[in-house]
Amino acid sequence: MKKRPLPILTLLILFAVSTAAIGQSSGWIVEAENVDPNNYYGITVANGMVGIVSSADPLRVSETVLNGVYDFYGRGRSSNILRGFNFAAMNLDVDGQRINRGNISGMTQRLNMREAWFETEFRHAGKVDVTYRVRSLRHLPFTSLIEMEITALRDVTIRPASVIEAPDHLRDVRNYYAVIDRPHVQIPLLTSVADSPTGKHTLAVSNSFLFEEDHMPAYVHEDWDHNMHLLHHTKELKRGETYRFSVVSSATSTEHFSDPQSESERLSVYAMLEGRERLIRKHNEAWDELWESDIIIEGNEQDQLDVRMALYHLYSFVREGSRLSLSPMGLSGLGYNGHVFWDTELWMYPPLLMLQPELARSIVDYRTDRIEGARAKAFSHGYEGAMFPWESNDMGDEATPYWALTGPFQHHITAVVGISFWNYFRVTQDVEWLEEEGYPLLEEVAEFWLSRVEENEDGEFDIINVVAADEYAENVDNNAFTNGTAIQVLTYATRAAEILGIEPDPQWQYVANRIPILEFPDGTTREHAAYDGEMIKQADVNLLTYPLGLITEPAQMRQNLDYYQQRADPRGPAMTHSVYSVISSMLDDPAEAYDLFHKGYRPNLLPPFDVIAETAGGTNPYFATGAGGMLQAVLSGFGGLQLTDSGIVQIDTPLPRGWRSLTITGVGTEDVTFTNRQ
Repeated sequence: MKKRPLPILTLLILFAVSTAAIGQSSGWIVEAENVDPNNYYGITVANGMVGIVSSADPLRVSETVLNGVYDFYGRGRSSNILRGFNFAAMNLDVDGQRINRGNISGMTQRLNMREAWFETEFRHAGKVDVTYRVRSLRHLPFTSLIEMEITALRDVTIRPASVIEAPDHLRDVRNYYAVIDRPHVQIPLLTSVADSPTGKHTLAVSNSFLFEEDHMPAYVHEDWDHNMHLLHHTKELKRGETYRFSVVSSATSTEHFSDPQSESERLSVYAMLEGRERLIRKHNEAWDELWESDIIIEGNEQDQLDVRMALYHLYSFVREGSRLSLSPMGLSGLGYNGHVFWDTELWMYPPLLMLQPELARSIVDYRTDRIEGARAKAFSHGYEGAMFPWESNDMGDEATPYWALTGPFQHHITAVVGISFWNYFRVTQDVEWLEEEGYPLLEEVAEFWLSRVEENEDGEFDIINVVAADEYAENVDNNAFTNGTAIQVLTYATRAAEILGIEPDPQWQYVANRIPILEFPDGTTREHAAYDGEMIKQADVNLLTYPLGLITEPAQMRQNLDYYQQRADPRGPAMTHSVYSVISSMLDDPAEAYDLFHKGYRPNLLPPFDVIAETAGGTNPYFATGAGGMLQAVLSGFGGLQLTDSGIVQIDTPLPRGWRSLTITGVGTEDVTFTNRQ
C-alpha cells in the first residue's frame, strides 16, 4: 500500500510484530448484551464508501450511507449527504411468525474490529438460534455481505427474506426483480432505483443470494406499495440442522457511475459468483494490510480497546484512491450534513498520515480536486488565491447554512488545508507530488493570506474580523490560532518553493514574520484582541504549541495550558482535552496527560458500544473528530511522534502509569515500528 518516496525516520527501538500475533491479542471485540432499544447508539461497519450502522432491532440496520452523494433537502437550505436505500434488512418467519424485538431472547451484538464485521445473535421462541452478520467489503468499495445462520432447536419451517427499503426523501422509486439463468447457476437480482430529492442523482442498489447448497430454492418476489420490496424462499429444517446463506448487495449512484442500476447489478453478479469464502478472504486480507499499522498498549486492556475503536473507525471512514474526504461523523450517519470541515485536516488527518499515508492521500486529493470552488469563494469575498469553504460538499462549494457566521468568517480552514499539504510532503518526501499538486495549492493559499492581512501603523499585519477556532469568539481581530496558521502556511509555501528551485514571493515570509500573536501583560498568550478571560468553547491558543509548533518554550506552554484549561467549557467538543493531553506529555507530566486523555472521550461515550459523541451528553455518534484527537494524544503525546521537515521523528515522552509499553507499528511510508517503554 505504502510505496511513495521515503522520509528520514528517527527511531528509539525498531522491531517486527507479526500480524498473527496481533490477531490473537485482546482488544479487538466490542460486545453488548441486554440491549436497551431506548438508549441505543449504533456501531458502524464501513469501507470508506459504504457505511452501515447497526440497529437495536434484530435483522435491521439504522442507517446506510453512500460516500460522496449529496443533494438539497432538510437543514439550512444546504446540501446534505444522502441516506441511501436500506439494503441490509432481513425478514425471518419461523412457523409463520415474524421475528421482531418482542419475541426474541438473549440478544447479543458484537463488533469484530480485526475483521471488520458486526453480528447479532439471538434465540426465537425456543425454536431457532439466529446469527446475522454484516460486512462492508473492504476490497469491493460498493459491495456489502450479509450472512445468516439459522440453527433449528426443533423441526421448523422458516421463510427468510432479503428486503430493500427506500427512505421517504427518495423520489420515483422503481423496484425490479430478475433472474439471470445460466446452465449451472441462477442469479436472482432484487434491485431498487430512485432519484434524489431534487433529481440531481439517481441511486441504485441490487441484492443477490449466495447459498452453500448446490441447488437454488424457489424464490418469491413481493413488491409492496410503500417503497419496499423483498425476495423470500421457504425451507424446512430438522432439529439440530443449521442452515446458512448470504446476501451480496451493491449500492451505487450517478456520483460514481453514469448507469448506476446496471453497475450495481453487475457488481452484485460479480460478488455472487466470487462466492462467500473468496469474498471474506479478500476482505480479511485488505483489513490485515490496514492493521499492519496499529497501536498496541501493554498494561491496560480498556485503553487498548478504546484506542483501537478510534483507529478502526478512522480506517473505516476513508478509502485509498477514492479522492474523498471525511466528515465529522464519518460514515456513521448524516451528522453535519456529511460536510468536510477543518475537523478532517487538523484532527483526523494526522493519525492517518502517520499510519496510512495512502489513506491520507485521498484527503489531500479531495482538496486538490475542489480548488476551483476555493478560488471562487476567494473571488466572491474580494481576495486573491484560494479560500476554502468552512463546510465543503461534493462540489467543494461553501455549504454552511446561510445563518451560521462560520461560513463567511472562519478563515483558518484555508491555512489548515495548506498545512495538511505540507505535512503530506513531510511524511512522503514526494517531490514530484509537491511540484504537481502540493506547491500549486500552497501558492494559492499563500496568495489568499497576502490579500487577507492588513498592515497597521506599527508595520505589523493584522487579520481582522474572523470567527476564532474557539467558536464562542465571533467577529474578532487577531485570533491566536488563525494568525498562527497564517504564519505557518506562509512559511511552508516559502520552503516548498525553495525545495523546487522556485523563487518564492519574498512577501510571504516578510508578512509571516510580522503577523502578531497577542499576549496579556503577564506573558500569557491572548486568544484575540478583545479576549478578557471568558469561557471558551474549544482549544485555540494551545494549538499554537501543538500541532503548530509556534510556542515551544516550556514555561509559556505551561502558562497557557493552565490558563485556558480553567476556561474551557466542559460541554465543549471532545478534541479539546486531547490537545491539552499532548502538551502535558511534552511537559513531562504523564499523570495530567493521562487524566486529560480520558477527559477527551470518556464522558462522551454512549451505550451500548461506547461510541464517541461530540460532547458529554451529546447524542450524535460516531464523532470521528474526537477519535482523531484521542489518537493524537496517544501517537504524539504518549508516543512522542512528531511531523518534521525530515519526516516522522520520536521525542522522549513519558507513558501513563500502568502502561508498560506503547508500540506503534507500520508508521510512515517505510512501515516502521516505534516503541516507548516505562
